[in-house]
Amino acid sequence: MADTSANAWRTTLKRRLVVAAAVFFAWSTAIEARLVYLQVFQHEELLSRAERQQMRTVAAPAKRGEILDRAGRVLAYSVDAESIYAVPTEIDDPGKAANALCEALDDCAPKERQLLSERIRKGRSFVYVRRQASPDQARRVAELQLEGVGFMKENRRFYPNKDLAAHLLGYVGLDNTGLSGIEATYDSLIKGHAGTVLIQTDARRHAFSRTEKLPTAGATLELTIDQYLQHIVERELRAGVEWAGAAGGSAVVMDPASGEILALANYPTFNPNSYRQFDNNDRRNRAIQDLYEPGSTFKIVTAGAALEEKVLAPDALIETSPGRIRFGSRVVDEDKGHNYGLLTFTGVIVKSSNVGAIKIGLRVGPQRLGDYVKRFGFGRASSPDFPGESPGIVWASSKLTDSAVASVSMGYQVGVTPLQMAAAMSTVANGGELLQPRVVRAVVRDGKRMLVPRKVVGRAVSTSTAAELTAIMEQVVEDGTGKAARIAGYTVAGKTGTAQKVVNRRYSNSEYNVSFVGFVPSRKPQYTIVVVVDSPHKVPPYGGTVSAPIFQRIADAALRQAGTAPTINAPPPLLVARRDDVNEQPTTGAADVPAIVTLAGSSQGSTSLFPDLRGLGARDALRSLTRLGLTARIHGDGVVVQQTPAPGGVIDRGSQATLWLKRQTPERGVNEPEP
Repeated sequence: MADTSANAWRTTLKRRLVVAAAVFFAWSTAIEARLVYLQVFQHEELLSRAERQQMRTVAAPAKRGEILDRAGRVLAYSVDAESIYAVPTEIDDPGKAANALCEALDDCAPKERQLLSERIRKGRSFVYVRRQASPDQARRVAELQLEGVGFMKENRRFYPNKDLAAHLLGYVGLDNTGLSGIEATYDSLIKGHAGTVLIQTDARRHAFSRTEKLPTAGATLELTIDQYLQHIVERELRAGVEWAGAAGGSAVVMDPASGEILALANYPTFNPNSYRQFDNNDRRNRAIQDLYEPGSTFKIVTAGAALEEKVLAPDALIETSPGRIRFGSRVVDEDKGHNYGLLTFTGVIVKSSNVGAIKIGLRVGPQRLGDYVKRFGFGRASSPDFPGESPGIVWASSKLTDSAVASVSMGYQVGVTPLQMAAAMSTVANGGELLQPRVVRAVVRDGKRMLVPRKVVGRAVSTSTAAELTAIMEQVVEDGTGKAARIAGYTVAGKTGTAQKVVNRRYSNSEYNVSFVGFVPSRKPQYTIVVVVDSPHKVPPYGGTVSAPIFQRIADAALRQAGTAPTINAPPPLLVARRDDVNEQPTTGAADVPAIVTLAGSSQGSTSLFPDLRGLGARDALRSLTRLGLTARIHGDGVVVQQTPAPGGVIDRGSQATLWLKRQTPERGVNEPEP
């Protein structure tokens, strides 16, 4: 009995060991099975979930290239800014986190606070809290040390001159993509190539980031515009529009020889640093998007066609009486009811006679008139630098009835942009070539500067026709409707334009587009300038009253800034001989230069006598004086008719001579020319 009791505990122990072993085996088997299931069958899913929870890869925008003016002054560049993001899966209380973030940001509207809370609550893997936050905002958020909130570097576009050239430059969105202007047109060049940023969560559920792939900076654009000239144009356009009580206006300054846009301005304008605070009317680039009927400025096309086709000569007579012309039930009157009577071809343009322009257009005919409208660049987009440019509206030659020819001849029933008008006027200024306007001068990438070449689209008129048109437009400014565009000391060529606007499908008697188009100096043009003002109400709505004064102030300031010498009553040039040119010999084919006579036996060893220069051109006369080491002052042009010192006089080296030139040659051997 005692033995049985002594062995009972052994049996119990064995049973318990067996049960424990079985339980342990079952537990171990279950764990192993679970591990096999998780690590083998659910490996890919769990790995993907872990990566979503712990690591996320987002694009890192590249730094956009700078935009410079023609002198290398910075117009747009990118600066580093902190963007704040959240990892919703790492945030326990979305509402509390959203409230804390909005308090730190200090500018959240109630609706924005609610939206942020909802975005975090949805549990997405990555959400932006604030793109391109200010330094103060980033600092305050960082001090919160919120779980699941982190920071990453982004680039923010900055325009140091605020609204200067805003419509031309455009603006950039939060995703580093150009949305307007040059920023949008050349986005692929400026934007560069994005990198990647890896967002990770540490053991304490704090998010942080590190760059996986560095972004590549974009190219730098060098524009054709001049920052100072742009400022002048914007200043004068704004003053003119406000003075006239107008709805808005545009101005374009173009180099007629190269096609480069030197300035382009619109008013009203906006600040691209905060473009979302302005409406579409402020952001609209009127100079390339707004169509207007040009009115009398378009008469240059009509006149150019007539002169080029030899239909009429500048002195041909045109009868404009009785100041009106009829086409069926339609009657076209002169402005203000004038009856100019008999005018020359030139007088029609100078007086801006509608009847005279119509009669010129009818003589040209629909086919040729339609052809010249296109030859001057109308009816198509003028520049690839402005993809949003309107092509305009022009008639097909086959559809031009006599009434339509009458309208087109005086600048109605055609739609043009200020940029197209600048290109058309530049054809006259440069001798007849239609150039493609351009605003990008060069692209700088990888240390290489690639110039954008001048591009000739075609020839509108011959050089002689362009010269005749220039002479006519000079008279417009001197004696006609453009007197307000005159600039002291300079010759100006231009044309005024006044056109009724279409309101509710009818021509309004109170709404007008007024304009002035011209170039200065007229004989060696540096600037083609177009000024268009929309709906002036405070002053008489005429191109000569509103737009011409704006043109005058822009042109006057531009000429002074460029240091352009006056072309009227200009001071005579002062020419100084170079000492190293004393022994220069005449070039082949030049006129014979009088020999320099020397007298031996003087105390200086030899004495130079002043040669007889009368009858010589300025170049040959100066060559002779240069050999003597003299400076010269010249009056007039042509050939030398009078000189000081007189021929044969003894001169001192280094003294100054004075020459008077005329376009007729006096008889040689006469000491003094006839007065």
